[in-house]
Amino acid sequence: MGREVRRVPLDFDWPLNKVWDGYLMPDRFTETPCADCKNGYSPHAQNLHDLWYGYLPFNPESTGSTPLRPDTPTVRALAEQHITTAPEFYGTGETAIVCEAQRIAELFNGLWCHHLSQDDVDALVAAGRLYSFTHTWNREHGWQKIEPPVVPTAAQVNEWSLRGMGHDGINASVAVQARCEREGFPLECPSCHGYGSAEAYAGQRAEAEAWEPTEPPTGDGWQLWTTANEGAPISPVFASADELASWMSDPARGTAWVPPATAAAFIADGWAPSFVSTAETGVVSGVEWMGHHTTSGDAGDDA
Repeated sequence: MGREVRRVPLDFDWPLNKVWDGYLMPDRFTETPCADCKNGYSPHAQNLHDLWYGYLPFNPESTGSTPLRPDTPTVRALAEQHITTAPEFYGTGETAIVCEAQRIAELFNGLWCHHLSQDDVDALVAAGRLYSFTHTWNREHGWQKIEPPVVPTAAQVNEWSLRGMGHDGINASVAVQARCEREGFPLECPSCHGYGSAEAYAGQRAEAEAWEPTEPPTGDGWQLWTTANEGAPISPVFASADELASWMSDPARGTAWVPPATAAAFIADGWAPSFVSTAETGVVSGVEWMGHHTTSGDAGDDA
């Protein structure tokens, strides 16, 4: 996501903050939802998906996992953290910690994602997931596989999943597919073959796959665009770069105002990320950072 300068016709009148139609797939390619599934899964796979996210009752012992208790160290630590960071919500003291720990234990015991079996973990490793366990990382070489190869235990992964971000949707799909294969059930809905929808007319899917976005027209005008949500204009069209810079540096724009030199530096480059964070500047807009970077030679990371 970011900001960019586009050259459009001087009479270009597309509404501000509205995504350019050429970037949006036409409604005629919207398929008919499948009547026999929610998202392309077979009934068994859908049940597994729901167990992963706690949409159906789940028993940790069904995967050989030990149910969490309020006095489980990780659960207790999470409860203490919650009490410390938001005492006005959770309360204070031992009673509040115990109540919060009980809530966390009950919540996490209801999700398969926190109680994987070793077969589940092995499937994730085979699919190239769980890099935190199987690889090391450094700035010079990036991710490097640990040799000899490491396969974490289910207990290790389940402990890890309770902290931080944990599993994502890809891990969920890998685990569901692997378990369907182990248990002898199809993964995909037999009606829609995994699409989750059916063609409204013959050839609709092929037409949608062949569709390509179209860019807005080009011309002599200068306009500021956002690349968030596909792309939309966020400034009027100006006849020159200097006029666009003057608009960007107009104090009337309030918090969106940037100094003239910063606006000129950004326009000369043509693009900036939405936000950038550096040790020197902290979190600033990408346009502001572009001006600082151009004049000082510093660099930063796109946030």
